[in-house]
Amino acid sequence: MNNIKKIALNQLGYGFITDLPKGKDEYYLRNKQNRSGIEYRKLSALEIEILVRNRNTSDDWGNILVSNEFNPELVKNCSFFGLIRIGNLENSCLSFSDLIVPIGIYNSTIISCDFGNNVSVHNVNYMSHYILGNEVIINNVNELVTTNHAKFGNGIIKKGESESVRIWLELCNENTGRKVLPFNGMTAGDAYLWTRHRNDVLLQQKFIELTDNQFDNKLGYYGKVGDRTVIKNCKIIKDVWIGEDAYLKGANKIKNVTINSHPLAKSQVGEGCELVNGIIGYGCRIFYGIKAVRFVLSDYSQLKYGARLINSFLGPNATISCCEVLNSLIFPAHEQHHNNSFLCAALVMGQSNIAAGATLGSNHNSRGADGEVIMGRGFWPGLCVSIKHNSIFASFSLLNKGDYNYELNIPIPFSLISNDPLKDELVIMPGYWFLYNFYALARNAWKYVDRDKRKYKTPIYEYGYLAPDSVNELVNARSVIAKAVATAQLLKEKKSADIEDAKLLALGTTLLKTKTKKEIDSLVVVVNGFENSKRKAKLIKSYDAYHMFEKIIFIYGIEAALKITENKKGKAIISTLQQVKLSATNLTWTNIGGQLIPQKNVDGLLNKIKNNSITSWDEVHAFYEAESEKYLSRKDNHALYCLETLTGKPLSKLSAVQFTNWLDTYLEIKTDITVRIQNTRAKDYSNPFRKMVYESEAEMNAVVGALNDNGFINDQNKALEKLNADLTALKKELKIK
Repeated sequence: MNNIKKIALNQLGYGFITDLPKGKDEYYLRNKQNRSGIEYRKLSALEIEILVRNRNTSDDWGNILVSNEFNPELVKNCSFFGLIRIGNLENSCLSFSDLIVPIGIYNSTIISCDFGNNVSVHNVNYMSHYILGNEVIINNVNELVTTNHAKFGNGIIKKGESESVRIWLELCNENTGRKVLPFNGMTAGDAYLWTRHRNDVLLQQKFIELTDNQFDNKLGYYGKVGDRTVIKNCKIIKDVWIGEDAYLKGANKIKNVTINSHPLAKSQVGEGCELVNGIIGYGCRIFYGIKAVRFVLSDYSQLKYGARLINSFLGPNATISCCEVLNSLIFPAHEQHHNNSFLCAALVMGQSNIAAGATLGSNHNSRGADGEVIMGRGFWPGLCVSIKHNSIFASFSLLNKGDYNYELNIPIPFSLISNDPLKDELVIMPGYWFLYNFYALARNAWKYVDRDKRKYKTPIYEYGYLAPDSVNELVNARSVIAKAVATAQLLKEKKSADIEDAKLLALGTTLLKTKTKKEIDSLVVVVNGFENSKRKAKLIKSYDAYHMFEKIIFIYGIEAALKITENKKGKAIISTLQQVKLSATNLTWTNIGGQLIPQKNVDGLLNKIKNNSITSWDEVHAFYEAESEKYLSRKDNHALYCLETLTGKPLSKLSAVQFTNWLDTYLEIKTDITVRIQNTRAKDYSNPFRKMVYESEAEMNAVVGALNDNGFINDQNKALEKLNADLTALKKELKIK
């Protein structure tokens, strides 16, 4: 039976806070929250008469306070309960898009609320305990209510509440073992650090303390609607804090949510949306039938077209539409657009694009729902891909269409992974992106930078395909390929491959440097530990990949060298490089929510949290900012260390002749890359199956654009021309012909 109570009518609008501090009334927190600066006064007898004539009622006209520019003629057919404070009301209209409404308060039930200047409130069936800013429009809303225990989506508990009411986000794993507490301002880096280190009981407790310390546990905070926010045709809005210039239209239900919004980063919630227990960042767009429960949506991200986001964190500049995402932690620049794609219990480390038919992590291999998938930056599953828990993928892994029935552990980045059901083999092509689709790889790096809508681009999110994380994987991948090739050669010669790793690596390196491509490609190169099965996991194009990886690491290093010697003249060019202090201490990097940070520095942060040197999330975020300021120089040092290690030539002994030779090699590689970028796209114009849907080449160019007009390719060609000229000038400075 429903627990329906009767209370006296004169109690409606009062007693919002029952446990008052000594010397405080029930409005002390409300007064603290209301920063409008409006000076209120009591109603005059004439104003009360006009309000009554306009069919308004109040339990106590003495509890309605107004500003000096209040116009009682603009308040009609309303019922007021409790303390009401109303700002200026001018005899005018507010216009937003196609909506034009008179200023004033009409046909509404208002309980204990504050109104800023020149608000327009029409047809609000039940409005309770809210503070409205200036020029707010609220039109046709069933319920706009704040309870005295409102938390606005933050994972906190109020005074007197039990732990059982606390809201958690169950990220990365369905068994709740990696759950975190959401809070306004939470970053993907915060969530990542919290989901890791689960065996460190002290650290986990400190994360909870940081969150609890971020907020006041007092009961009685009011909901707020910021200046110029528009809310129309919505049903239920309960315990929601809304920033400035937001736009809410046609939402079914929004409960226990913070909606951050700003004049320079406006957030919108549209038709049919149902949002419960969440945090929405600045500049977000949510519309057309969204279902989001227990979620964090970071700045400038979008949910649209019926997407379902549950127990998940979506990073900045990301878009999810149509599909279903559960128990996932997603870093920046994620794209997922298709109704038949499904993502569950995953850590997605940014720049991913999830295709239609992708079923990622839905098949549980263990006896409980406790599997996980970890996807490095640039993860891209093709059409109709199905993968199982547990699986791990290195950066920029591309999965070919197919059902992957076994767990995968792919440590080689930039690979094309294929399932061959006829031969019952897993096939990995290392370096596919470099060998066959450089156009997409290079364009995507540009695209993500272009789509980063943050006004202040700090911390720095790494969108480039060459960075400390991916290059470290390339270095490791060359060793994996070399050892696999050595093993294949020994087995071909019917010799034992059971030798020390160092000897195996040396043999593979020698083979890849002395044997021809044809000889290496003739080997059956098998790798172990890539798949949890007894069938073969084969590497193909090992020769091409090994040598391409060498070139890619080389240009990564040379570009750092060019950067730090920019604007240097004559002998200062070489001396600058000779004086660079390289250290192996920053070789291990971690992707902290899209930001790359040396692991030793992350460890230092965690230790400071545990020993109370850091006691707030603001200090954690300050750490991210400080690391971001040092990132580019550290990245350059990492690149130069990789260059030195790859070439075997210490920078401290670098000569002008050697550097010039490096520059010549660099230009050759960059020229080859530019040609590959153009050739990759050119295939789309020569493929007869692509051309056959057009009546002529002219029609094809009209539809997709001519190859010669491709802006990205033209920019690459111009960049190559400039590079050629710059290197020529640099070599003149070095006085080497």
